Amino acid sequence: MDCSNLYFLSTIACKISECLSEDELAVLSADLMTLADMIESILARQAVCDRKVDK
Repeated sequence: MDCSNLYFLSTIACKISECLSEDELAVLSADLMTLADMIESILARQAVCDRKVDK
């Protein structure tokens, strides 16, 4: 298992937390979760479309 992404993300989180207030961090966190959900939805829809084309 490659953990380098975990270390990288941890470093980013720590650095961002030094620059933003708690309120700003909360909003950023919510926005990033929304972005992740949207990307997941796009990938799921693409997978369904790809399966339909392959049939």
